[in-house]
Amino acid sequence: MEDNFFIKIETWHKPDLGTQENVHNVDRSSWKEVTIVPVDIADRSQVSSADYKTDEDPAIFKSVKTGRGPLGPHWKKELVSKTDCPRMCAYKLVTVKFKWWGLQGKVESFIHEQEKRIFTNFHRQLFCWIDKWVDLTMDDIRRMEAETQKELDELRSKGEVRGTSAAEE
Repeated sequence: MEDNFFIKIETWHKPDLGTQENVHNVDRSSWKEVTIVPVDIADRSQVSSADYKTDEDPAIFKSVKTGRGPLGPHWKKELVSKTDCPRMCAYKLVTVKFKWWGLQGKVESFIHEQEKRIFTNFHRQLFCWIDKWVDLTMDDIRRMEAETQKELDELRSKGEVRGTSAAEE
C-alpha cells in the first residue's frame, strides 16, 4: 500500500486535567475534522469485559507508596481543589490514513477504536502500577529501556507473535 496507509500517534503530556484545546496546534481547517475522545481511566464502562482486570482497576486500586486512589466517579472534579497533588493529561493525536476505495472509512474507524482501547487499558495499568515505577531514577529507566530493546530484538528475530488482538464486536 506504500503511501496509502499510515498511522501517526503524537503525544503531549501536560500538567493539567485535560482542559486545553488543540495542544498539538492543528491548523484550523484540519481541527474541524478532529474528534475529541476523552478517556477516563476510572470509568469501568470504557473497558471491555475481555480487557478488565481487577488489579488494574483505578476505581479499586490504592497506592501504598503515594496514597493515591482509589479513583471515584468524580475524581477529576476532586483533583481541581487539591493543589498539592500532581496531575497529568496525555493528549494524543491519532492520524490514520487508509486509502483504499470501499474500505477506507471502516478501516480508519476500526483503527481509531483499537487505539482508544489500547490507550485506555495502558493508562489504567500505568496508574495501578505506580508503586512499581514511582521511585525509579533516570538511570533505572535507561537501563530498563536498554534491556527491553535487547529483549524485543531477540523476540523479533526468533520469538512467536504476541500482543493485543483486535477486540471482537
